[in-house]
Amino acid sequence: MERKGFIFDLDGVIVDTAKYHYLAWKELADQLGINFTEEHNELLKGVSRARSLDILLSVGDVVLSDADKKMYMEQKNSRYLSYVAQMDDSEILPGIKELLTYLHKNNVPFSLGSASKNARVILEGVNLLDAFTAIVDGNDVSKAKPDPEVFLIAADKLQLNPENCIVIEDAAAGIEAAKRAKMISVGIGEEDMLGAADYLLNSTSKLSIAFAKNLLN
Repeated sequence: MERKGFIFDLDGVIVDTAKYHYLAWKELADQLGINFTEEHNELLKGVSRARSLDILLSVGDVVLSDADKKMYMEQKNSRYLSYVAQMDDSEILPGIKELLTYLHKNNVPFSLGSASKNARVILEGVNLLDAFTAIVDGNDVSKAKPDPEVFLIAADKLQLNPENCIVIEDAAAGIEAAKRAKMISVGIGEEDMLGAADYLLNSTSKLSIAFAKNLLN
């Protein structure tokens, strides 16, 4: 049997940083006079920072120059990082530590595959930076999900064929990227958003060792 491995998204899978993204984007939206809600924030999941800003601006029908966009993106990121700097391992989502420990003990390779350019900072804050066989983040890719680039680079780093990779994702764009990469996809969330996933779990707590063993076999 060919060797298999896992690729984990970060936000909403390893830790819940979506709340901090929301707070930082909301502060920016308020500054620009845009009524930005948690429902709008769902549209930003798994999406690059530049695309996220474009979505936020379209919500408020606001047009900015490229220079202003760059300034606001940097401002948003520094606010987000100030929240992230306070994170510790208590913020790791349920079931994740146990699963990563099991994979590590059984020599199952696993990578991060995240759009976040802050992934390493976050992993360091929650004491998981050294846990991963490989890390691929927003600094390593030129195309955002749903383009499969991030997952294909991760498969290459794990020295695995894409079809032997199992992607854990909480965003529709991530599930689509996994599909395009011909990988097995596990969605964490609701069916209306992630119905295209090969497997759907409503919480990371359902990412049990038994579930992982079944996928590996």
